[in-house]
Amino acid sequence: MNKIADGGSGGGVKAAINVPINDAAAMRVVGYYTKFGGWIDALGPGGGKDVNSGERTGGRVSFTFQPTRDVTITPRLVTQKVTADGFNRQEAFNLYANRFTTTVAPVTLQDRQQYLLQREKFEDKTTIADATIKVGFGSFDLTSVTTYTDRDILVSRDASALTGSVSVDLGFPSAGVLLPSRLNDTTKFKGFTQELRLSSAGKGPLQWLVGAFFADTDRKYAQRLPTPGYDAFTNARFGAGTAAAVANGFPLESPYNADIPYNLKQTAIFGEMSYEMTKQLTATLGGRYYDYKEERTFKSGGLFSDGNNNFDKTKSDGFNPRVLFAYKASDSVTFNGQASKGFRLGGVNDPLNVPLCTAQDRAIFGGYQRFSDESLWNYEIGVKMQKPGISFNAAAFYTRMKDLQVTLDAGSCSSRVVFNVPKAHSSGIELEMTARPTDNLQLALSGAAVNAVFDSTVRDGSGAVLGGIRDGNRLPSVPKLQLTASFTYNFSLAGRESYITASVQHVGSRFTQPSDQENNPRTFVANLPFLGAPASAATTVNLELPSYNVVNLSTGMDFERGLSAVLYVNNVTDEKALLSFDRERGGRARLGFATNQPRTIGVTIRKTF
Repeated sequence: MNKIADGGSGGGVKAAINVPINDAAAMRVVGYYTKFGGWIDALGPGGGKDVNSGERTGGRVSFTFQPTRDVTITPRLVTQKVTADGFNRQEAFNLYANRFTTTVAPVTLQDRQQYLLQREKFEDKTTIADATIKVGFGSFDLTSVTTYTDRDILVSRDASALTGSVSVDLGFPSAGVLLPSRLNDTTKFKGFTQELRLSSAGKGPLQWLVGAFFADTDRKYAQRLPTPGYDAFTNARFGAGTAAAVANGFPLESPYNADIPYNLKQTAIFGEMSYEMTKQLTATLGGRYYDYKEERTFKSGGLFSDGNNNFDKTKSDGFNPRVLFAYKASDSVTFNGQASKGFRLGGVNDPLNVPLCTAQDRAIFGGYQRFSDESLWNYEIGVKMQKPGISFNAAAFYTRMKDLQVTLDAGSCSSRVVFNVPKAHSSGIELEMTARPTDNLQLALSGAAVNAVFDSTVRDGSGAVLGGIRDGNRLPSVPKLQLTASFTYNFSLAGRESYITASVQHVGSRFTQPSDQENNPRTFVANLPFLGAPASAATTVNLELPSYNVVNLSTGMDFERGLSAVLYVNNVTDEKALLSFDRERGGRARLGFATNQPRTIGVTIRKTF
């Protein structure tokens, strides 16, 4: 159980049991339930306290059958359901709650606050069934892995500010602007994968593996924007029957609807061979041939849509090689170096919501329908050291990216568009170190220093730099420095084994989108005359997500008969970290940050039988 500072309470239970069936079979069953406390308070008609609370339930059952010494069969069934009553969004501006309004009381939103006309919801149901079969043939093993996944996701957001901001631009009266509106995003995913591997068994200078992989996935994504009462204002503004005329077969009273079914098939053949060239030097050579085929349909309807009904195909194939050398300088020190190629499939952007776009945004973002495959080469050298009382791993890397896929908000269009950046790179160092200076004390340090930047500039049709994609600008969401340090001290208290652990995590500053690092701090202008505000109301926000430090403490004790207890305090200093920034319709509707969980105090009790 746990308690969040200025928030809700949480807790959970987890149980596992191993059941021998006979000498050749066994079963393991795991079940769990978790209640997540909330810490975001929402103002407004749909508001409440701790609105982002949630629950998680799930379990898995797995079997192991070994009918002979050389055959092992492991089927497994996993199920999980996660729900949340809201999201960890801290708002800096909301169309309905801001300091500019005069016909309603102005509002200055505080830390960990948001404004809602309707409550929000998240739900994720996942079922995974898989089976692994391994058969030994003496000098080699055959392994088969079959997986089926069924997943349903619902993201239901209060879109009143989004719909209202469009209504303002369309000249609707205040009553139409103030209508509650909800955006329901649903995803239904069904996937089947099959992998077969042949690998060498036993010892020897030559080790090898070859295999084949096949995946067939269907993803049905849909959006609905139910806004009861909206059609009357639509027909009054644009003429009787307009709402039905633009529906394109979708339900009425919903100004935006879309169905986007996908099918993706992937086939791959892979292999890897390692050879001990000397007692100290081992070379590994591998590669993967891939073939992707994706088909999708995009159909949309409603006043905010462009009435699309498109069918698109994407396909790609290629070969990704990998080479690795490992040099064992001594029994405790190994040096390694590798070069490998990676790939990410291109695709087709969703059409812009043209009726929502300003003329400027249509001109900037309208010409980017398709985006190409992304590829990269990664080069890395490292060292691993393992000695009594200390271990140390370090690596330096350089990654060169071609046609890097970058996602940008298309401003007023309320769309996201993927672009290709011709060249970019990432370089840095990573390290992990643990030390045990005494039998009771263990120290650990890990971290990474990364320089990730664009090496190209992308310009729009007017010649202006597009979305901050400028040579030398940082890649989004990548901090320059991350560090984690911890210590654990073991001791005996009242004759019982006990410990205390402390850790601190540092994450450097970041930018959510490339454009955030230009003209920052940024001023966003909203159109608010319906609430008696000035024709344009400006909100200035610093878009550089500041660095933060999170300190965690825990202490535990082992009791008799398999009983143990742990007392913990996470985020001891109650650090308020900003994790990402979100702007709706380019800042016309809502500005907000995802934020972390406040200080949490809890206790965990374990019992083994």
